[in-house]
Amino acid sequence: MNLKTAFQDNDRAVSPVIGVILMVAITVILAAVVGTFVLGLGDQIGGSATAGVTVDGDNTTDVTVTLTNLGTAESVKIVDSNGTSINTVDTGVTGNLPMNSTGASVTLDGTTPGGNSYNIVAVGPGGEQSVLRSFQVASP
Repeated sequence: MNLKTAFQDNDRAVSPVIGVILMVAITVILAAVVGTFVLGLGDQIGGSATAGVTVDGDNTTDVTVTLTNLGTAESVKIVDSNGTSINTVDTGVTGNLPMNSTGASVTLDGTTPGGNSYNIVAVGPGGEQSVLRSFQVASP
């Protein structure tokens, strides 16, 4: 058996058409990856602000909101059902708003203006806002 002729009998190979299709596909994928990095399309994706809060006494006359984890937020505020931020100077509010340190807490009673439905909102570094939780304060 001649070693040279043993390997020359095998005529199987990839068709030139399939080879060209594979080369074009690889080129398109590489161009897309390089273009994404060069144009910086991944930098435009933003996240929402997150924080950890606990609400004690939901739907009672005294509701206490405590900031347990600041997460990606710069501060946490409380907003009434009209979209107005509750302030420390408002009637029925005990504590400092906005909350910007872990362990800070605010208590709202039934005399707080703005109705009885409130949202806790995390405010991120770029000004983005995310609703963390809603709660109710019962009227006295």
